[in-house]
Amino acid sequence: MLGAEGVPQEWLRGTPFDSYFVPSLILLVAVSGGSFIAAVAVFGRHGLARPAGWIAGGILLVWIAAQVAIIGYVSWLQPTYFVIALLIIVLATALRPRA
Repeated sequence: MLGAEGVPQEWLRGTPFDSYFVPSLILLVAVSGGSFIAAVAVFGRHGLARPAGWIAGGILLVWIAAQVAIIGYVSWLQPTYFVIALLIIVLATALRPRA
């Protein structure tokens, strides 16, 4: 929650954040939490699995887009996670809706 090793504090300059705590909290709760809920719904074959996947993929897309907009392109992981987010949305769409 305080930043990863090797991630410079300078990346936060010009952002609304003084430390990595709030972005880390958002990442933990929204991105990871949303993905976990979607995974449970998919593996549990819940009727809300499709929309949960769409929401989880959308949250990840917004997270990466906001990150690039705020700190710029700094890692190959940014486009990788963008593609993963799109893949999550495509795979969620491919799920059969429950009748």
